[in-house]
Amino acid sequence: MNMMTADSVRPARTPTDQRRLAGARRPVRARVPGAGALLGAGGAAASLLIWEIVPRSGVVSPKYLPPASEVLAAFVERLALQSFWTAVGDTLITWALGLAIAFAAAVVLGFLVGSVPLLRTFTSSTVEFLRPIPSVALIPLAVLIYGTGMQATLLLVVYAAFWQIYIQVLYGVVDVDPVAEQTARSYGLGRWSRARHVTWPSALPYLITGVRLGAAVALILTITGQLTIGSPGLGQSIDVARSSGAVASVYALILATGILGVTVNVGVRAVERRVLRWHTSVRGENTA
Repeated sequence: MNMMTADSVRPARTPTDQRRLAGARRPVRARVPGAGALLGAGGAAASLLIWEIVPRSGVVSPKYLPPASEVLAAFVERLALQSFWTAVGDTLITWALGLAIAFAAAVVLGFLVGSVPLLRTFTSSTVEFLRPIPSVALIPLAVLIYGTGMQATLLLVVYAAFWQIYIQVLYGVVDVDPVAEQTARSYGLGRWSRARHVTWPSALPYLITGVRLGAAVALILTITGQLTIGSPGLGQSIDVARSSGAVASVYALILATGILGVTVNVGVRAVERRVLRWHTSVRGENTA
C-alpha cells in the first residue's frame, strides 16, 4: 500500500494562487523619486530641440513654422501684456461657467432618470439621437441666438460637457450593487437615505470620470467657439494674430492653450484623488 505524502494531498493551486506567488517572487524595483518628472522634462526638451532644428534646417519654412526659440520669446512677451491675461481670464470664466452648468444639469437629470427604469427607457432614444450631434454643428444656431458674445460659446461648452457627465452618472446609478440596495431596504432605509449611502458612493467614481472628460471637452469647445465665433478669449486672440500675420504669436498662443489644458487636467486629477481617496483605484495609485 502506497504511503500518501504531503504533496499528494495538497490542493491544486488555482490561477489566482499562481499569479499571487509569481508576484511575490518578482523582484521589487526601487522607484527613484522624481524619475517620472525628469523623464517628462527630458521629453519636452527633446521636442523643443527638434522643433528648433526642423525650421532652421529648411525642412519646413520658418515662415510657417518659426523656431521654438522665437515662439518662446513671443510667449514671454505675451506674458507681460494685460490683454493676454484678460483673454486667459475670459477663457477660464467661460470654461468654468459652462462646466458648472453642465455638471449641475447632468447630476440632477442623471440621478433622476437613472433611478426610474421607466423614465430611463422612455428617454433612451432621445439621448442616443442628441448625444452624437457634434457641438460645432450648433455654431450657426448659437450665433443666431446670442450673436458673438460669450453666451454663444457657453452654449457649445454646456452642450458638449453635459453629455460627458450625464452618461457617466447614468451608468453609475444603474450600476448600484443590488445586494447593497436590498440590504439597505432590509434595514429600513428610505429612498433619500439609500440615495445618500448607497447610490451616491456607487455613482461617484463614474461622476468624477465624467467631470474629467467634460473638463477637457469644455476647454476644447471654449477655444473652438472663441476662435470660430469671435467671442472674447484665447481663441479670439489666436484668430487676430493669424489675420495680422504674426505667426510666432499664433504659435505662442497655441502653446498657452496647451499649458492651460495641462493645468486643467492636473487640477481635475488632484480633485479626483482627494474625493476618491477611499476608492481602490486611487489607493492603488497612492501605494504604487
